[in-house]
Amino acid sequence: MEYIIGCVLVAIVTAIISTIVVRKIDKAKFQVFIEQAKAKAKVIEHEAEVSLKDSQLKAKIDCDREFKNARRDYDNMLAKIEKKERELNDHLESELRIIKSEKEEIIEKNRSITSLKDSLEKQKKSYAEKTQEAIKILENGCGLTVEEAKELMLEKVKEDSRAQISSIFRKKYKIAETNTKNEINNMLSHAVTRYAGEFAAERLINNLPIKDDETKGKIIGKEGRNIKALEMLLGVDVIIDDTPNTITISSFNLYRRAIATKTIKVLLEDGRIQPAKIEEVYNKVKIEFDKNILKEGEDVILELGIKTMHTELIKLVGRLRYRASYGQNALAHTLEVSHLAGLLASQMGGDAILARRAGLLHDIGKALTHEMPGSHVDLGVEICKRYDEPDTVINAIYAHHGHEEPINVESAAVCAADALSAARPGARREVLESFLKRVEEVENISTSKPGVLNAFAINAGREVRVIVKAELVNDDEAVILATEIAKEIEEKVQYPGEIKVNVIRELRALSYAR
Repeated sequence: MEYIIGCVLVAIVTAIISTIVVRKIDKAKFQVFIEQAKAKAKVIEHEAEVSLKDSQLKAKIDCDREFKNARRDYDNMLAKIEKKERELNDHLESELRIIKSEKEEIIEKNRSITSLKDSLEKQKKSYAEKTQEAIKILENGCGLTVEEAKELMLEKVKEDSRAQISSIFRKKYKIAETNTKNEINNMLSHAVTRYAGEFAAERLINNLPIKDDETKGKIIGKEGRNIKALEMLLGVDVIIDDTPNTITISSFNLYRRAIATKTIKVLLEDGRIQPAKIEEVYNKVKIEFDKNILKEGEDVILELGIKTMHTELIKLVGRLRYRASYGQNALAHTLEVSHLAGLLASQMGGDAILARRAGLLHDIGKALTHEMPGSHVDLGVEICKRYDEPDTVINAIYAHHGHEEPINVESAAVCAADALSAARPGARREVLESFLKRVEEVENISTSKPGVLNAFAINAGREVRVIVKAELVNDDEAVILATEIAKEIEEKVQYPGEIKVNVIRELRALSYAR
C-alpha cells in the first residue's frame, strides 16, 4: 500500500515537472516566432519602399512621354491652322482683286450705257422729226389726216378680229355643248342612283313583324331548306338580317309579294314551317287570292255595267289592284278612266258602255308586265285580241300612248280620260307627299343658318328665297350663306333638276344646287 501511494506521488511530481518544462519550452519558441515576424515585417517594409520608389519613377517617365506626345500633336495642329489661315487670306485677296476688276468693268459699262442712251435720245428726236415729215407727205399724197387713217386701220382690225372671234366662239361653243351633254348625263345618272335606294326601300318591300328572333331560325330551317323552298315557291326574296323582330319580303311584283306575305303569316300562326307545309299553305293562299281577284274583277264589271267579258280578262282586271304606276294604283286609275270615258262618250253621242269597256282595258297589259316581256301596250293588245275584244278597245290601247290615232269617239274619250286621270291633283299622292317633304326640308335647311329671318320655297320648289337680317349678315356673308345652303341641300335632299338659292339683303346673292 505504501508502495502504491509512493508511486502515485512520484507520478504526480513527474507530471508537474513535465508541465513546467513544456511551458518554458513553448515560451521560448514563442519569442523566436515574434522575432522572426519582426524581421519579416522589416523586410516587407523595405520592399514596399523600394516598390514605391520604382512606381513613382515609372509614373514620372510615362507622364513625361505623354506630355511630349501632346506637345507634338499641338504643334502639328497649330501648323495646320496657320496654313489654313494663310490659304484663306490668299483666297480673300484674290476675291477682292476679282471684285475690284468687276467693279471697274461695271463702271465702264455704265459709262457706255449712258453714252448709248444719249445717242438713242438723239435718234428718237430725229425719228420723230422724220415721222412727222413722212406723215405730212402721206397726208398730202392720200388726202387723209392721221385720225382718219387711224379709224380706217381700227375698222380693218375689227373686221379681222370679228371673224377670228366668231371662229373661236363656234369651237368653244361646240366643246361646251359636248361637255354640257356629258355633265347632264352624269347628273341624270346620279339622280337616278340617289332615288333608286329610296324607291326600292319604300315601294318594293314588305316588312313582316315576328314575335322573336328564334322565329328567324325556323323560317331559315335546317341548312336553309325552308327559306330556299319559300323563295323558289313564292318567287320573292326573303331577307333575314340583324333587324330585330322583322323579316323583309322583296319583289317588284306586288301580287307575288302580297301572296308571299299572307303565306308567311299563316305559317307563323301555324308554327309548322317545313317544305311540305309551305307548299300546302301557298296553294291554299294562291287559290284564295285567285278567288278574290276574280271577285274583284266581277264587282268592277258589274259596277261599270259591262255585260260579258272573258274570265281571264276579269282576273287580270282584279289583279290590277296589285299594280302601281308612278305611285298611282292601277285599278283605281282604270276605274277613274272608265267612268270619265263613259261620261265623255255619252256627251259626244257615242256608246258609253263601249267607252267604259275600252277605258277598263286600256291598261290591262300592266297586269302582265312583271311576268312577260314587252310594254304594257303590246301585251294589252295581244291579250285583248286573244279574247276577241272589239276594235275600239284595241285602238284605245294603242291610241292612249300615241301609237295610233283614235278611230272613233269612244277611243278618243279614253285618251282624254287617261290624260285627265293622270294629271288630276292628288292622283299620284305619293309623288305629292314627297314633293311637300322636299319643300319642307329645303326651308328647314335655310332657316337653320344663323342670321336668317325667314325662308320661302317658291316656283314649285325650284327656288328658295332666304330673307336675312341686314344687321347680322353683310354683302360678302350673303354670298357665302347662299353657297353653304346650296351645298347642304345637295348633300341632304333628293330632287330632280336644280334648286336656286336666292339670299336677299341689300343685294341678291345667287347660287345653284346642281
